[in-house]
Amino acid sequence: MRTIVPPHPGAGRRGDSRGLTLIELLVVIAIVGILAGAVMPLSRMTMQRMREAELRSGLRTLRNAIDAFNRDCVAKRLASDNCTKDNYPESLEQLTEPLKLTGTGDKTRKYLRRIPRDPLVPTESSENMNNWGMRSTSDQPDSTQWGGENVYDVYSKSDATALDDTKYSAW
Repeated sequence: MRTIVPPHPGAGRRGDSRGLTLIELLVVIAIVGILAGAVMPLSRMTMQRMREAELRSGLRTLRNAIDAFNRDCVAKRLASDNCTKDNYPESLEQLTEPLKLTGTGDKTRKYLRRIPRDPLVPTESSENMNNWGMRSTSDQPDSTQWGGENVYDVYSKSDATALDDTKYSAW
């Protein structure tokens, strides 16, 4: 009869097996590094897309408010002392003020609660949150200098390029 001897508890293993070997540790570090390297560009692109969406939203909000002001001036719904000769606001701040409507009563209208900020351009000062480039009706369509008469259009002052290879200032 043969007796089966159980194997020794440490047989087939080298030393204590509770830890990781150097090779296993290096493999894990390499895998984590590769994953982190793949995630970083994606997170940067996601942040840029979010800023671009915020810029588009701000431009749309401002341009819609400018157009609504113009329509109300042309239709004579705003009191004549609020409208310029070209029927555009004198400044962006004017769009946040309550403007008197024509007719009887003390009715007013505000076109914006606040001026949205350009997410791609740092604010010039805490007092002046208006960091948009502006054009008046007398300016050239691609002008970067504001004539100061009225606000016909707004644009971003950023010189950076968007994900679609256009300049933010051309939006």
